[in-house]
Amino acid sequence: MKKKIYLDTSVISALFDERIPERRIETLSFWELLKRELYDVFISEVTLFEINKCAEPKRTQMLKLLSELNYNLVDETDDTLKLTENYLEHGLLNIKSRDDCRHIAIASAMDCDFIASWNFKHFANIKTISKVQGLNKILQLKEINILPPTMFFEGDEEL
Repeated sequence: MKKKIYLDTSVISALFDERIPERRIETLSFWELLKRELYDVFISEVTLFEINKCAEPKRTQMLKLLSELNYNLVDETDDTLKLTENYLEHGLLNIKSRDDCRHIAIASAMDCDFIASWNFKHFANIKTISKVQGLNKILQLKEINILPPTMFFEGDEEL
């Protein structure tokens, strides 16, 4: 059975980020890995909402590249909204980061193994990861790992 990976919007956006060329190259390599369907890929309506807030032509380019993947689109549910509120009540992130909590709640509810993110401020940092794992354990949800895309390389990928 394939591992499940949830894509945070920062990964898709990084495909077009010229400010950090190395990150863009690494993300393109990660994208190629995802196209090989080694993972079950998940995105949510939150991801699409964030993409649709982008200006053109970036929005269209992001949606076009996303269409190259075989992914599962996940809708928010009452359960994921309750989980988001639970995360916020327990101080996972602050109220300004509600959408980030929504991503984590959806990925957790879908029993994803990983969240891929370049968002080190809110997602891929030891504080957030520890809190998510602790709260998910208390709530009897699957442990989820939040990692930057480079962590999915097995050491033999050419960048």
